[in-house]
Amino acid sequence: MPPAEAIQPQISTLPNGLRVITTPVPTAQSASVAFFVGVGSRDEDPRTNGVSHYLEHMLFKGTSTRPTAPEISEAIEGAGGALNAYTTRELTCYWNNMPFERASTGVEVLADMIQRSLLDQEELDRERTVVQQEIRRGHDAPASRAAELMVRAVYGDQPIGWPVTGSIETVEGLARDDFVSHVERFYGAENTVLSVAGNVTHEWVTEAAAEWFDGLRDGAARTPSAAEHGLPDEPIIIEEREIEQTNIRLAVQGPARRDPDRYALALLHTVLGRGMSSRLFQEVRERRGLAYSVASGVAQHKDIGSFIVSAGVSRDEQEEALQVIVGELQRAANEPVSDEELQRAKDFAAGTFRLSMETPMALGQHFGSQLLQDGEIELPGDTVERLRAVEAGDMQAVAQRLFGGEYALAVVGPSASADRLSAILAA
Repeated sequence: MPPAEAIQPQISTLPNGLRVITTPVPTAQSASVAFFVGVGSRDEDPRTNGVSHYLEHMLFKGTSTRPTAPEISEAIEGAGGALNAYTTRELTCYWNNMPFERASTGVEVLADMIQRSLLDQEELDRERTVVQQEIRRGHDAPASRAAELMVRAVYGDQPIGWPVTGSIETVEGLARDDFVSHVERFYGAENTVLSVAGNVTHEWVTEAAAEWFDGLRDGAARTPSAAEHGLPDEPIIIEEREIEQTNIRLAVQGPARRDPDRYALALLHTVLGRGMSSRLFQEVRERRGLAYSVASGVAQHKDIGSFIVSAGVSRDEQEEALQVIVGELQRAANEPVSDEELQRAKDFAAGTFRLSMETPMALGQHFGSQLLQDGEIELPGDTVERLRAVEAGDMQAVAQRLFGGEYALAVVGPSASADRLSAILAA
């Protein structure tokens, strides 16, 4: 008999509406503390694109309790912990990872940052340059730039297709009032989740959260504007650069995060582009030597998603590599996988998923983001069971759903013309 599910998260809702999820790991030496806010770049407008990410920077710059950035970082690092944050298209997360006996410091510092940030004008002006340098760094890195252009190519000019960081111009135009309004609109109790995992108890976490987040204002969860489906008018974007390698990102629109096909999609992604035994790696790199790196990826949002193939190739190999990639995608739509390949994909997907849940930080991030975005959680054992229930026909049906129409393409580097690349994609 297999072992019972060892992970048992507990969820409570505080009187002010803040949801608290705790994942006890009694043997852990750490406690991971994460505060999720249901706001990202898809909640912005053209003028304020980038404000969610810029604000994420600013919450580390000083509070009424800890007026300077060093006082915040020293409170965590002085306790042996680490702190950071990130912004996506649909959420913002502030986190720290602490020795378990200092978990109280981790919760209290996050509560201080979220509720009492100064948003000092001098710090805003100083950090503006830092954020713009981050944007420039992404533009200078060909692979990162190709990924950004791919999002525009597959979604078009709508909030889900805008860059998370915004642009140099939008960041330059943001004023303090924009940050204050952003906090007032989105940083309310019912649009947030506190997730703590590690050597803690649920009772202690809820008591600590009730004490330190008592000033978190009320506020309903936001509802982002619906994404427009269908590729934009210009699904091929080429940015010519005189560099040694051509970076390509091929994409199609795909299932949303809670789509019933998501488990079949995970296995299709595994077969096509995860690891050295995947079809794309074997065909593009091992058999033909067309690329050093080639892989697939999946992005899933509330109401839309995408399936992506990335590769780095020389200019001379670009067209052939693209033909081979498209051929492999179409083969997945035309032919069911064999029983042996299906079983191998299930073992790989289930096994790597289990291993990804090994640390308190991974557990806290996984369950916290699920609760915020979906309103519920799925235990790892249930995820594995649903992956193993996928059949070959399910995967082929998803491939037919994805690869039966047009493709979006982003290229950074020396490239063929858009007409030649479009002809390959239409073949």
